[in-house]
Amino acid sequence: MANLLQTAKKRILQQRRLSLYNGAHGYEEELIKKKLQQFSGGSINLSKEDNGIGILTLNNPKLMNAFTGTMMVELQERVTELENWKDGKGLIIHGASNTFCSGSDLNAVKELSNSQDGMNMCMFMQNTLTRLMRLPLISVALVQGKAFGGGAELTTACDFRLMTPGSEIRFVHKHMGLVPGWGGAAAALGHAREWLSQYTDGPAAVIRAVKQVVTAGRELPLEDALRTEKDIFGTVWGGPANLQALVTRPKHK
Repeated sequence: MANLLQTAKKRILQQRRLSLYNGAHGYEEELIKKKLQQFSGGSINLSKEDNGIGILTLNNPKLMNAFTGTMMVELQERVTELENWKDGKGLIIHGASNTFCSGSDLNAVKELSNSQDGMNMCMFMQNTLTRLMRLPLISVALVQGKAFGGGAELTTACDFRLMTPGSEIRFVHKHMGLVPGWGGAAAALGHAREWLSQYTDGPAAVIRAVKQVVTAGRELPLEDALRTEKDIFGTVWGGPANLQALVTRPKHK
């Protein structure tokens, strides 16, 4: 039984980290990262709270949290951290200084204006946002102010979107002669934590298993999704949370 559970967990983790693009697609990640890191500024900050909620902050307020090249690389690094966070249950993504994200830094965009550089950035961000979407965490984009362009695409990689009054999500790519390419304040943050808690109230192993089942159903053919669901079910059946529930017999509202 233990070997079965370990095999299932290993396969689920490998599936979650599987990138859309690799060398067979002309994708050279290290070279792309080196190019992106030439365009510095801003940061992607991650805090992991004891209650299993992660807070990911887009921090580039001078440019309305627009993505610089280094921020794209840091986002990938933060996603890797979250993939390795065994106690995580939920994730809130928000922007610094009461705005979400105005898209890509235009200074970087101008320097990446040839077709190959654009496609490389596209592949890099598609890989990152796909991995973000596959995280076994219930995720919510807390949109304050503007989520434009790439910022709008980032919100689509989350399970939910919470918007404060007056905020807006806009896919403004056509005004830049483009199509979407990335796959899609303290009080407000407190409300987001409270809202997310309804989906993360429970043991981390169970919450993560639920998200894994949802991801499998969204991405896999039915037969494969059912097999994955069965394997994940086996990881929680007879587990500590299940046995405790059988003893306490909680009432359902």
